[in-house]
Amino acid sequence: MSRRTVLVRHGSAGERERWTGDDRLRPLDERGLSQARALVSTLRELGVDRVCSSPYVRCVQTVEPLAAALGVEVEQREELAEGAAREAILALLGELANGIAALCTHGDVVELLLGPALTLEKGAARILETTGSGVVPGRYIPAPET
Repeated sequence: MSRRTVLVRHGSAGERERWTGDDRLRPLDERGLSQARALVSTLRELGVDRVCSSPYVRCVQTVEPLAAALGVEVEQREELAEGAAREAILALLGELANGIAALCTHGDVVELLLGPALTLEKGAARILETTGSGVVPGRYIPAPET
């Protein structure tokens, strides 16, 4: 049996090099906030009913409008944080057996899970099918125009 998940890369958050504080606290910029609002309708249409995110502020902010529209909480998961281990991410995917979850994460986690050829631009998403034999990348959803 396969399970569908939507992997989302956080929206635009400015330049890492220009941020002087703890990178976990770096917020979305105006473009990223617009991307987050625009993602809501697309992800709702896919039937998303659960929202998980890296605890980094920019990831949480990317999916907060979706969670609010769905009337659910953003579940902050370390398995989606920068530097996460592939095994931890796969275990999380296996845990999400019911419904369709949106998972907001970082570029390095996307690459670790899908490989360098399937990276996501900031604010973009990809549908994943998780089967007993692994993760199968599906349809790419480009970042919303802002």
